[in-house]
Amino acid sequence: MNQPTARKHTALPKARTLIEALPWLTRHHGKTVVIKFGGNAMVDEELKAAFAQDVVFLHHAGLKPVVVHGGGPQISKALDRHGIVSEFKAGLRVTTEDAMDVVRMVLAGQVQRELVGLLNQHGPLAVGLTGEDAHTITATKHQPRIEGELVDIGRVGEITEIDTGAIEALLADGRIPVVSSIARSQDDHHVYNVNADTAAAALAAALDAETLMVLTDVEGLYEDWPHSDEVISRLTATELEKLLPDLASGMVPKMEGCLYAVRNGVHTARVIDGRVQHSILLEIFTDEGIGTMVVPDAEGDGTA
Repeated sequence: MNQPTARKHTALPKARTLIEALPWLTRHHGKTVVIKFGGNAMVDEELKAAFAQDVVFLHHAGLKPVVVHGGGPQISKALDRHGIVSEFKAGLRVTTEDAMDVVRMVLAGQVQRELVGLLNQHGPLAVGLTGEDAHTITATKHQPRIEGELVDIGRVGEITEIDTGAIEALLADGRIPVVSSIARSQDDHHVYNVNADTAAAALAAALDAETLMVLTDVEGLYEDWPHSDEVISRLTATELEKLLPDLASGMVPKMEGCLYAVRNGVHTARVIDGRVQHSILLEIFTDEGIGTMVVPDAEGDGTA
């Protein structure tokens, strides 16, 4: 007689977890979520598998996930194998013609294929494309200013235009687009290497996404690093803008991307710790969340 009661109690915590997710599921149902895949989550086998599970869960929960990825560690390894020195200026990889061939090969032929494969273990869901496909991402040459001078860093692009047609068609067909951060050139027949954080933010804005999520190797944006490891859980666009000049160089493109997204129609942008398994689900479907959330100024005192 006692067995059904025991069974019920064992399952109760699972039921509570699901119920806690209900308002978040309702709020995000049918909405587009752009996720920038990077950092440790991209190289650790268990984290990669958990990431794929999270994205498929979002899909089956009625959201429309779009994954954007770079591939810094993999590109550096491949360049090394080809005898090409990795050089960075202003936080961006100097990309010669030879290096661009390797970048393209690694992003579209290795990182994207692996991610598509992981997602498709759960069904015929993921479709890979690069910014070159269907003119999804168009760019011109980016020349950063270093000590007042414009510097040529090769085939590094600055995004000028986004065409969401191919991605929207895939979403309408119930697929999960996986986008490599390579862009077609606006003014010649070459391609450009574009920053994946910037590409994810531009796509999120163009797709009118509900949320941009950027996976990193830190817990979020720290209040007063290195003096404190307190994470800022929420801040407005204007508050973030004031902090930008003092941020560590690695966080700048991520936080600039978040700022661009919320200033261009995306409701929330979040930086979350990709070293934590299932961090995406924890951030979207729990009351606490685990990263830093950026909101537009007008919604600064509302509920995201």
